[in-house]
Amino acid sequence: MTQQEQFLALGLAVIRTETDAIAALQSRIDQDFGKACQIMLECKGRVVVTGMGKSGHIGGKIAATLASTGTPAFFVHPGEASHGDLGMITRQDVVLALSNSGETSEVITLLPLIQRMNIPLISMTGRPESTLSRRASVNLNVAVEKEACPLGLAPTSSTTATLVMGDALAVALLEAKGFTEEDFAFSHPGGSLGRRLLVKVSDLMHTGERIPSVPEDASLKYAVMEMTSKGLGMTAVVDGKNRVLGILTDGDLRRMLDDQLSLSNTQVSEIMTPNCKTLDAEDLAASALQLMEQHKINSFLVTDQQKQLVGALNMHDLLRAGVA
Repeated sequence: MTQQEQFLALGLAVIRTETDAIAALQSRIDQDFGKACQIMLECKGRVVVTGMGKSGHIGGKIAATLASTGTPAFFVHPGEASHGDLGMITRQDVVLALSNSGETSEVITLLPLIQRMNIPLISMTGRPESTLSRRASVNLNVAVEKEACPLGLAPTSSTTATLVMGDALAVALLEAKGFTEEDFAFSHPGGSLGRRLLVKVSDLMHTGERIPSVPEDASLKYAVMEMTSKGLGMTAVVDGKNRVLGILTDGDLRRMLDDQLSLSNTQVSEIMTPNCKTLDAEDLAASALQLMEQHKINSFLVTDQQKQLVGALNMHDLLRAGVA
């Protein structure tokens, strides 16, 4: 077997071992899991996650996942907790303690203090008979048959199983809380989902003097000058009460040139697109993008309930905002 083949075989072996470890968790989604979820759901404060070493790294990820899915949570290093950080924990909180052995000294040291505060303690261990498991309000068993590490030493399958159990808790609580896409977006305003679900047309549209607009009896020459000065590739055509009658775009102008119409003697109303599609200022920018793609257009006018012109938006605005 070549070295390349050995690499492939070892990689597949790791994946198979960790897949088996995850599959074994299915039978442990039981009454203890339900009780742990109920304790966390009823928590009036936050879920305080703690763990040492690799369990600590996994704990940090679990805390982050909980926090981003509607369950306020944060990670506390157990070593630092004994030197002041325990003050971050209140009597309204729940502690989720991670330890594969269930005997991690830095975590065990905290138990009397947690119990004195009468805080519910959920443990996640690989040994249900361990000290941490026995002293917890409820223990979640994340034991694995073997580590993926051939030496059986490096935490591999055990950390994967713990992470998956944490995800199971977070998603179960998400569903129980009725957490929505919009709620998720508020936790991730800088991400693409946040931009899609939070940014409205009103946040991006051009307003006031920046809106290209001409009266219905304006000449094409005047409309071209307006389009050029505003730089949006189109102009609204409005009546005397600023109600939108139609839109004139670069594409309309190109077709007009093919028909050899006079810029000075042709009125804009003759070649505009009447009854054009418009947006509401409260529409999501993502909805505007969807309409642009659906109708193969690059710009929209924004109107109020009386069809009066209040803004203008084009594809470049969506691109700059990261919506497209």
